[in-house]
Amino acid sequence: MSDTFDRRSALKGILAGTVTLGISSGFTSVLNSLEEESKLASNILKGRINHSVARWCFNDFDIETLCLEAKKIGITGIDLVGPKDWPVLKKHNLISTMCNGAELNLVDGFNDTKFHEQLIKNYTEMIPLVAKAGYKNLICFSGNRREKTDEEGWNNCVLGFQKLIPIAEKHNVVLVMELLNSKINHKDYQCDKTNWGVELVKRINSENFKLLYDIYHMQIDEGDVIRTINENYKYIAHYHTGGVPGRNEIDETQELNYSAIMKAIADTGFSGYVGQEFIPKQKDKIASLKKAIAICDI
Repeated sequence: MSDTFDRRSALKGILAGTVTLGISSGFTSVLNSLEEESKLASNILKGRINHSVARWCFNDFDIETLCLEAKKIGITGIDLVGPKDWPVLKKHNLISTMCNGAELNLVDGFNDTKFHEQLIKNYTEMIPLVAKAGYKNLICFSGNRREKTDEEGWNNCVLGFQKLIPIAEKHNVVLVMELLNSKINHKDYQCDKTNWGVELVKRINSENFKLLYDIYHMQIDEGDVIRTINENYKYIAHYHTGGVPGRNEIDETQELNYSAIMKAIADTGFSGYVGQEFIPKQKDKIASLKKAIAICDI
């Protein structure tokens, strides 16, 4: 009999005893947390959510270490990894769930035609590399508004993507524009509301262009997360997490109910990835990541 099974059986017995003896719900909560840890230690996840983690949030670890720790938890992909580190991911049978490396930065994007020449060159070169590696998603950004109207931003983006969508379709790669808040973190970013991004997806009109719905960012700029997901899920290729406020742990220290949000995502039939993109405040960063996965493993 395995140690994991013994621990689970013991915990269940103790939990049953707390009901009989009327021991406080606080103790029960601690035991539930231990059960979550036990499940993660045995790599037993429910499978309704495909889990990934953003590379940049765990830069304290080299890519090899992050891959090893991710595998232990049951994470199957790493977000925001470029070609240089793809061989390490492949070594550990992980995938690059949101590729990057073609973008200029977050502020100079497709909504401004003066950046199109370089962007189109970058993405034309990167799309085949993503496909050759066996990956699917490649991130992109609108760029800052710089006094452009919504219409100007949409029109400029369409002009740029019209030259890339045939390449993306040929290679079965999805260009994924991230929604970022313009209130706190990314002042003046144009694709800062779900309806702006959805309108762009409709105008481009290709299954190879979709949105990255960052739950942290959209809670800040518009809220109403679950209803927004239910109404717009067909335009979304990927999700990111993050505690509000602060973009730290997604636990009880912040305002979002991530278990409910994950249930809503799963109920739409979503088969892509949810990437943990929070910045750990706790000293044990991997413990924070384990807890985030447990919260999201509905």
